[in-house]
Amino acid sequence: MTGPGATHPPRAACAAVAPRRFRIALASDHAGYPLKEEIKAVLQGHELTDFGTHGTEAADLPDYVHPAARAVSDGDVDRAILVDGVGYGSAMIANKLPGVFAAVCQDPFCAGLARSHSDTNVLCLGGKIIGSGIALEIVRVWMTTDFLADEPKYRARVDKVVQIDEAYVHHPRQEGVSSA
Repeated sequence: MTGPGATHPPRAACAAVAPRRFRIALASDHAGYPLKEEIKAVLQGHELTDFGTHGTEAADLPDYVHPAARAVSDGDVDRAILVDGVGYGSAMIANKLPGVFAAVCQDPFCAGLARSHSDTNVLCLGGKIIGSGIALEIVRVWMTTDFLADEPKYRARVDKVVQIDEAYVHHPRQEGVSSA
């Protein structure tokens, strides 16, 4: 199994230098907005959908993160990058949706492992706790790291997480209900 199964399209792995063009959702609250704008600049060449917020005025994180994570869940985008104050709020929201596998990464090493070992499709960053230099390197590593799908131990672990997702996260398509 290479993703959430028949319910969702398989999650794509990216090549070593990300020659493939990804469809990427972006979202932030006011605390993450400046970093999100910097990230957008380094993702040129990819198809970006910015779900907001669009400024530094106070904004409620779920209003922006939920639609971006929903785009991943629905297969409208391949991946998402979410930025809030510390990243955890975005991850909590995103991981409520079926087929979304979000990780908070605070350094490039963890970003590489989040892709290579866990096949994450959503990256969550904390705009208040990491500077833009390290954040941009985290994005680069996460975008250019393949999932080690041919390694049985990683494939088996990810498959178990997918099984948990399928068993406990509400999958409207499995019940014949539209997700709209």
